[in-house]
Amino acid sequence: MVTKSFITPNILRMVEKTEVKKVSENARINLSEEETEKFSKEFETILEVFNKLEEIDTENVEPAFHPIDVEPEKREDNEEETLTEEEVFQNTENEEEGWFKGPSA
Repeated sequence: MVTKSFITPNILRMVEKTEVKKVSENARINLSEEETEKFSKEFETILEVFNKLEEIDTENVEPAFHPIDVEPEKREDNEEETLTEEEVFQNTENEEEGWFKGPSA
């Protein structure tokens, strides 16, 4: 089955810059206009590659979850000394009643 992307290049370009700004604001990263434009172009390139991948007919192709057989690495579960609450919160001001405080959602 061949699928086509619903994202056209013109719409993609309009959405990207606003999305880059939105993501940077959510991540609390200040980006200059030049950086926003740079990341917008890079994101556009990435999405173009995904659009090309969507054109590949994969109807009769078995999923490949891992290219080689890999056994999970196992280890003994040894109990170790943990940090005290004081040690955990020593480098933050964002602590309240024994919990880390985060930004309001």
